[in-house]
Parts: sequence; C-alpha cells; structure tokens
Amino acid sequence: MKTREYYLALEYEIIFRKISKEDGGGYFAYYKDFRGVMGDGETMDEAMDDVKSAFASFVEVALENHEEIKEPQHLERSKRINITIPENILNKIDKYVKSHNINRSAFFKESALQAMG
Repeated sequence: MKTREYYLALEYEIIFRKISKEDGGGYFAYYKDFRGVMGDGETMDEAMDDVKSAFASFVEVALENHEEIKEPQHLERSKRINITIPENILNKIDKYVKSHNINRSAFFKESALQAMG
C-alpha cells in the first residue's frame, strides 16, 4: 500500500499565479493534477509551503477514505518533437508562457488538448 510519504515525495507540478494588487497581491498556487488543492502567500515560497500543506492534508484524508490518488501526469511518457513556427508567433508564445510561469511544452500540450476538446 502506498503511504503518505510516498505521495508527498512524488514530483507533482505546482502552478503559480501572481495575484494582482487589486485582489490583495501575493501569489496563488495549486497542484496541476489536483485543481482543488490550493494555497497562497505573500511570496512564492509562502504559497509553496501553503499548497504543500494543503496537499498533505488531502493525501491523509484520501488514504483514510481509501480513495484513489492520481500520480503526476508529467510522469507519462513523452516524446520530443521538432516543429517549425513563425518567429513572431514564437515570440508571442514565449511572452505568454513567461507571464504564466509555464514552459513551451506545457503550453503546446494544453493548447492541443483544448483544440481537440
């Protein structure tokens, strides 16, 4: 049986978003594989600590209730591809991914999944 420590040691992807000053500032964080597991903080480190604490609580409850806990999606087998894209579009993509704290691969994967429904 997999334990709390097993799940806490896995490398789940955590997404960060900067919160606007109008909405209170700081950072919001959530587990990509568990959108309901969230945290926040004045700094990215505080948001990271908060979301990890929330995840630990989630894992404990899920294990107690004998619920399935997904393993990280990014551990799925991936394949490197080579694409050609106009430079102006690539520059826009790079600006977008930087502002959303993701990488190009995540952008293309999410875009493809969204396009395919």
